[in-house]
Amino acid sequence: MTVSLDLVDVDSLLTEEEVAIRATARRFADERLRPHLPEWFESATIPARDLAKELGALGLLGMHLTGYGCAGLGPVAYGLACLEIEAADSGMRSLVSVQGSLAMYAIWKYGSEEQKTEWLPRMAAGEAIGCFGLTEPDFGSNPGGMRTNARRDGDDWVLNGSKMWITNGSVADVAVVWARTDDGVRGFAVPTDTPGFSAPEITRKMSLRASVTSELILDDVRLPASAMLPEARGLSGPLGCLNEARFGIIFGAMGAARDCLETALDYAAERQVFDKPLSAYQLTQAKFADMAVELNKGILLAVHLGRLKEKGSLRPEQVSVGKLNNVREAIAIARECRTILAANGISGEYPVMRHANNLESVLTYEGTSEVHQLVIGQALTGQAAFR
Repeated sequence: MTVSLDLVDVDSLLTEEEVAIRATARRFADERLRPHLPEWFESATIPARDLAKELGALGLLGMHLTGYGCAGLGPVAYGLACLEIEAADSGMRSLVSVQGSLAMYAIWKYGSEEQKTEWLPRMAAGEAIGCFGLTEPDFGSNPGGMRTNARRDGDDWVLNGSKMWITNGSVADVAVVWARTDDGVRGFAVPTDTPGFSAPEITRKMSLRASVTSELILDDVRLPASAMLPEARGLSGPLGCLNEARFGIIFGAMGAARDCLETALDYAAERQVFDKPLSAYQLTQAKFADMAVELNKGILLAVHLGRLKEKGSLRPEQVSVGKLNNVREAIAIARECRTILAANGISGEYPVMRHANNLESVLTYEGTSEVHQLVIGQALTGQAAFR
């Protein structure tokens, strides 16, 4: 692709360090991920442990956290890395964001010094993989209804319950599990080799096939008192982690959209229809113009929200604006690009249908579009309409 899609000079808003981080992530995506993604998607298997170590060696795991072996980079640099990784595949970005923005962030933000020292350096290096257990089979958008429970038994905690749709679950070394206690919802760092813990992989997926997705089953899982995350009490803990992950999605979805648009532009330039390139037709150019405008608007929004996050002033409803808009526009771009490729758009030779399938999951995880509409609606009206 030789034509720049940066129609509004977004690059002028970035620092040299941010551009360098973006280049590192793009090179990894191009050299390590893209050549294998059609096969990984087809077979629904990925070398998760190898990829985690390689991502860790590049400093891309928990890169926006400080200390404990983490790179301590800014939100925009982290977002741009997510954009480049998701330009390869949403499942690959899920591995990065669940590791860094959910599992590592939960321990970094709410954990004890002992928990941080035990887990974060290894997770930053990709030597240990984490997962985040909040969603349950019957409780997705309403995590407050969770049935997973933790009860005291002497000095120990005993956990029972199940979690569903957990990225990295079957390959994780530590699971951050949220459970109901007599003292409200609390988080626990659960080593996955603890007796009673199992994580069967979810198969037959039509989306995010290049990603490990699992169920977590906790059957009388006994943990010492030190397994509890001491600084998280109530739903504010897991919801704070979700906002971290949603921030990465705001950037990441634009990566998937960009890859679709670049693919369609290349295809239309070569595809001859009635003796001239498909890209020479007015209707095709109108599609490209509309998609490029939405792509650039989405990236501008992402960078702006990143700057707010740098200042510590990013509000939850602003994260919802970004997630709602950017994923919605990304999936619209993927679908439109599929029409330009026509029948070739469904072929695994091109990434467009793979991105579209993946974005169907991104549209509903980390908060459905409807949930984000209600968050924004509450900010506009002052009325909570969740029930």
